[in-house]
Amino acid sequence: MINAMNATASTVRELLGAGAPEAAALSALGGPALTYSALRGLVSDTLTTFNVRGIGRNDRIAIVLDNGPAMATAFLCVAAGAAAAPLNPGYRAEEFEFYLSDLNAKLVIVERDKPTPALEVARKLGIPVARLTATPENGAGSFVLDFPEQLPERASPSAAAFAVADDIALVLHTSGTTSRPKIVPLSQRNVCASARNVAASVAFTPADRGLNIMPLFHIHGLIAGILAPLSAGSEVCCTTGFNALKFFSWMAAVHPTWYTAVPTMHQAILTRASKNAEIISANPLRFIRSSSSSLPPQVLGELEQVFGAPVIESYGMTEAAHQMASNPLPPAVRKPGTVGLAAGPDVCVIDEQGDPVPPGTTGEIAIRGANVMSGYEQNPTANAEAFVKGWFRTGDQGVMDREGYLSITGRLKEIINRGGEKISPREVDEVIMDHQAVQQCVTFAVPHDKLGEDVAAAVVLREGATASEKDLRDFAAKRLADYKVPRRILIVTEIPKGATGKLQRIGLYKTMGLG
Repeated sequence: MINAMNATASTVRELLGAGAPEAAALSALGGPALTYSALRGLVSDTLTTFNVRGIGRNDRIAIVLDNGPAMATAFLCVAAGAAAAPLNPGYRAEEFEFYLSDLNAKLVIVERDKPTPALEVARKLGIPVARLTATPENGAGSFVLDFPEQLPERASPSAAAFAVADDIALVLHTSGTTSRPKIVPLSQRNVCASARNVAASVAFTPADRGLNIMPLFHIHGLIAGILAPLSAGSEVCCTTGFNALKFFSWMAAVHPTWYTAVPTMHQAILTRASKNAEIISANPLRFIRSSSSSLPPQVLGELEQVFGAPVIESYGMTEAAHQMASNPLPPAVRKPGTVGLAAGPDVCVIDEQGDPVPPGTTGEIAIRGANVMSGYEQNPTANAEAFVKGWFRTGDQGVMDREGYLSITGRLKEIINRGGEKISPREVDEVIMDHQAVQQCVTFAVPHDKLGEDVAAAVVLREGATASEKDLRDFAAKRLADYKVPRRILIVTEIPKGATGKLQRIGLYKTMGLG
């Protein structure tokens, strides 16, 4: 029987009460699954080990673990009674020093016997380190923690002290593409509201099984990949992270009903789909979800054709604990090229003064609701800029139609200003993507001594296809105003991506050797 309290859950503990005790919560390839009963026991026992060492509600615990079931359970255990701060295990020492110092972490969790620069940095900063040993024989994600001598037990073990709704559950940093990364503290209420919103948008049930390929140091993977399905009593199979070469063998072994990913992952999956038609046919998906950056309509169409499943494009960001808008499931109307309808928080398009604009008018997308953070930590300047008249300004430019479907026309900081003419990189992307030889396209600004900025694009061609820079420029020139046509089109084998798989427009001209 599914516990109904998750419908209004405002803490991670309540959210995890949804699953039937003996139902599978988390699984991995090989070995037994972790049941909901065992997961809840692991969370309670782990919190007790923290509490008796003086670590509890709102204390920051950094988690430096590779993707997999133990990363998922470590996050859940910490978030249920402290503040989880997952960090990219691929960071260098300088990055760990910045983030651990900025977080004021009280503990760092690392994998036993796995080298990581985080260890030396933690010693330098005087932060205790707990070593995690996975015990998969007890269920996927099971683990034990060994604590250092400087964290002795201070009291007799007692019942775990779980967090309450307004405590901080998750602490992440913004990407910091154009400025110092900002700390985003998300409360128990924030993350639970977002998890419930995602679950409602895609109608999760206990019959669903997700294949998680998203990194678990990122809001997309943590909320949509883990918390949302668990809030409905579903099962999640945790992989070691995205690998296009392994995706279809995982699909054959796991028999998922859905997966969520960023557009670059979907595109990589499509490049291998033709060789795996039998696996796709034998493992029908209920839906495919895409978020974190804009999904080209061409890719959406190809995904639906190949998998025979609806693609649900959603819109999220860290400050909203992930989801803000989503296209609905069939039979409701999905509009390719849009990110759908408000899916949890209130969403509107505002002008520079913070007032809503009429449908069809371009402006800045703004949100408010239970899943939206209350403010950046210790950053009054950023908060003054981010909030206006009760709305949080997303920094994204967009337009909403009369039916409430939202289209993102660009990131305000990514809009190219070519001699006063404003150009949406996404518009140029979509035109060039229509060329039959193009697999991927990212348009970006390059400095120009007279115009300020000019337009360039990086393109990856489909396997076996050929096209020259002139071919692509001529193609674009027939479909775009002259000032929008890229002056340079670089044909490359791969476009550099960020740690979460998102394509980074800002500063790309340096990476591509144009500046």
